[in-house]
Amino acid sequence: MSSTRARGADEAPKWLTGAPQPRWFKLLPVAILVLLCLAQLATPESVQLGFFLVALPPVAALAYGPVSVTVLGVLTLLVLSLPYSRHVWYVEAGDLLAVLMVTLLSVVIAWVRTRRDEQLVTVRTVAEAAQLAVLPPLPAAVGRVRCAGLYRSAQRGALVGGDLYDVREGPQGVRAVVADVQGHGMAAVSTVAALLGAFREAVLDEADLAGIAARLDRRLVVDAGPEEHAELFATVLALEFPADEAVVRIICCGHPAPLLLRGGAARELPVDPSPPLGMGLAGAAPPKVVSVPLEPGDRILVHTDGVTEARDAAGTFYPLERRLAALAESVPADDLLGLTEAVRKDLVRFLGRADDVHDDVALLALAPGAHDRAQTAAARHR
Repeated sequence: MSSTRARGADEAPKWLTGAPQPRWFKLLPVAILVLLCLAQLATPESVQLGFFLVALPPVAALAYGPVSVTVLGVLTLLVLSLPYSRHVWYVEAGDLLAVLMVTLLSVVIAWVRTRRDEQLVTVRTVAEAAQLAVLPPLPAAVGRVRCAGLYRSAQRGALVGGDLYDVREGPQGVRAVVADVQGHGMAAVSTVAALLGAFREAVLDEADLAGIAARLDRRLVVDAGPEEHAELFATVLALEFPADEAVVRIICCGHPAPLLLRGGAARELPVDPSPPLGMGLAGAAPPKVVSVPLEPGDRILVHTDGVTEARDAAGTFYPLERRLAALAESVPADDLLGLTEAVRKDLVRFLGRADDVHDDVALLALAPGAHDRAQTAAARHR
């Protein structure tokens, strides 16, 4: 596969969300117990360190299950008896009762935590499967077009937000779409799913990109219909790579223009901007299609405004076009996924930290291969 996603920009450590704890955390209670045992053996019997031992079972409850916490509680009692010639019944009743009660509560906490972690993993697995069904990873190539996508949802814990991209092959060649729907995060996922479904059908049915735009526009208008005064719109950029021509056809509906990497330089591709979709205008006034000739080695980077509208502490917008050529030089020319990752890392550096990326971010890199007229003609006659 040739696409990556993450839950938010750079999320919290996985062990805080139900994943297994790091090894050092699981070894921490045992290490503390050993150190206290050695300290007790090295000090006179009149010096008691039992009050430190009370903290061990609660710490263990964060790392172990109820059985292991019980075993650690028994070991804690044995360490507590060291000043009394290893006779637990000589331990003061208050200390003994405190350790027993804390151990019992820790066992209960460990049991609740393990149950919660199991449920969290199950819910998370189901949620990720559902989100990946909406926006599955891209293959490394679709037809003669190599592709790679990178997605970062603005909402922590989410794989999909308000941006979308897809690349599909149909009778007219390879078609790609990148869109940014109204809103972001999980609230926009239903609109993303609807647009992706409409695009995938339109790739097979529509003869041109204007027809695809009309199909997506109608989908948004229909979905917004049941709600009075509803505003449901999306900026959309659609591209078409015909099988028998070395060109790319583009329509732009309120979306940032794509960038072309050619000869060590980056520039915006010309587009004829139209209003965003969802206003019912695409059918009456179809967006104009712009055709751009392609050369061998060309790469196209399509992005959403979560990239170019990100601002640093001084309020400066991220200058993607100005920095893209240098970023492309830092990765192999055929590594499209590396290119998208280089842009993401540079964006984080520009902003200062990953948490400063407040909008969904989507990047789609495309590299059309050489077309073969003979193969195209043969395919049409099958």
